[in-house]
Order: sequence, then C-alpha cells, then structure tokens
Amino acid sequence: REDILSGKYEENEELREVAIGEELGVSRTPVREAFRQLELEGLIRIVPNKGAYVTGISEKDVKDIYMIRSRLEGLAARWATEHITDEQLEEMEENVYLAKFHAEKGHLEQLAELDNRFHEIMYEASGSKMLEHQLKDFHQYVIRVRKKTLSSARGPKSNLEHEGIMQAIRSKDGDLAEKLAHEHIINAYENLVKAGFA
Repeated sequence: REDILSGKYEENEELREVAIGEELGVSRTPVREAFRQLELEGLIRIVPNKGAYVTGISEKDVKDIYMIRSRLEGLAARWATEHITDEQLEEMEENVYLAKFHAEKGHLEQLAELDNRFHEIMYEASGSKMLEHQLKDFHQYVIRVRKKTLSSARGPKSNLEHEGIMQAIRSKDGDLAEKLAHEHIINAYENLVKAGFA
C-alpha cells in the first residue's frame, strides 16, 4: 500500500507476486492475500489469468476522501470533547506549541509529522476505535499529497486551525470543535486544489 501511495508503482503498472515476495522475503501466499486486500481498497485491480495492476488514487478519489474525512473529523472532534484525557490534552497542546516553533523555523518534515500526530491524538481521544480506524485509513491515502501541501504556506495556517480545534476541545464545546475540524479538512482540500495537487 505504501509503495503504491508513495508513487513507487505507477498507475497501470503490473505487480508481480514473485518479485514482490522476493523483495519482502515472503512466500507468494501472503502477497496474494495482500493483493486481495488492496483490490478491496480500490488500489489495484486483479485481471484473471493476467495479473494485478495498480489503479492508484484518482483526483475524484482524493476529493471523496477529503469530503468524507471532513465529516468524520468533525465527529472525532465532537467526541474528543467528551472523552479526551488530561494526558491527551496535554500532548495536543504540546503538539500545537512545537508545530508553531517548527513552522517559524521552516522545518517542513517535522511540521508534517506533528500535523499527522495532531490528528491521531484527536482520533484516539474520540474514544471510538471504529472511527479511529476509519480515519487512520483515510489519512494513509492522502499522506503523500498532504506532505506536498504542508510544505506550502498551508503549514502555519493549518497549525492555527489545530489550535482553534484544541481550544474548543479543551473548553468542551462539541459544536464548535466539530465545525472547526470539518472546516479544517475542507480548507486543506481547497488548498490542495489551488496548489494543483487535486
């Protein structure tokens, strides 16, 4: 999955069971099972008696993921206002503070990592493993595209939005947290389109 999402394999490229098995040091059986999973996720298509081919993620897929994610992130933020622990809130505050520091210094790699972690803390704080699992999956799909946009002017703006979400969660304002988290993802998508990545 990571190799497909990172662009190591191009769209329509054939994936060979034997070669991938050798590369990963496993037999063909787990590779075949992984192919089935990736087909369910829509990342490859398996053509009987021919092979497995990369479908990748289209612009529409990216848009769909962001639109669905915006709703689910809102829900995660709302639930986080009800379930967040003191430790999680402390980590969230530290995350925002560190991201501000790295944004000022232009440390884009650290900024991307902190951005990912902010969302993970919120998913964990939602208290729903189902929601957390769903959002982490979506997060994986768009991570490559997101890294590019965080390296633009979006980084500091994104962190300001995180700060707003965190404050709403801290003050237990579910409506505001949901609204801000939803808008945060919509803003991220609009920035993506403006930057020409979707």
